[in-house]
Amino acid sequence: MADYPAPLVVAAGAGEVIEVGGVEHLFKLTGHQSAGRLAVEEFSLAPGAMGARPHVHSAHDEHFYVTSGELTIHDGTGEQLVTAGSLVAALRGSAHGFRNAGNTVVQGLTLFTPAGYENYFRDVHAAVAGGAVLSDELLAEHRSRYDTISL
Repeated sequence: MADYPAPLVVAAGAGEVIEVGGVEHLFKLTGHQSAGRLAVEEFSLAPGAMGARPHVHSAHDEHFYVTSGELTIHDGTGEQLVTAGSLVAALRGSAHGFRNAGNTVVQGLTLFTPAGYENYFRDVHAAVAGGAVLSDELLAEHRSRYDTISL
C-alpha cells in the first residue's frame, strides 16, 4: 500500500487565538497548514461588537456559518439577521459586513478560500498590541494589503 499523509486533526479548543475589537478568532486551520488552500476559524463576537464594517474582498471568498446567537449581516443594501444554522457566502466582489446587535455572544465558523486573510487579523492584532489605535483608518490600511477595500 502506498504511503499517504495523515489527516490533520485539531482538537477542540486548540489553535491560534487572536482577539481584535471584541472579536475572538480561533484559527483551526491556516494557510501554512493547508498549503494555502483554506483557512478556518471559530469566531466569538461579544454583545454589541462591530465585527467588520462593510467591505469587499477581491482575492478570496469568505463563508460564515453561525453556530449560536444572532449575527447582523450588512449585505450591501441593508441589514438582515442571521440565526444559528445559517450560512452566509460572501463571494469575491460582494459587499458585506457584520456585527452583534444583540445582548448574547454570537459564535460561528468562518472559512477563507483561498487562505491568507488570517494574516490580516494577525497584522491588525500586532499593530494594536504595538500601541496603534484601532480605527477605521487602521483597518482600511491593513485591508488594502489583502486586496480588500473598505466601503
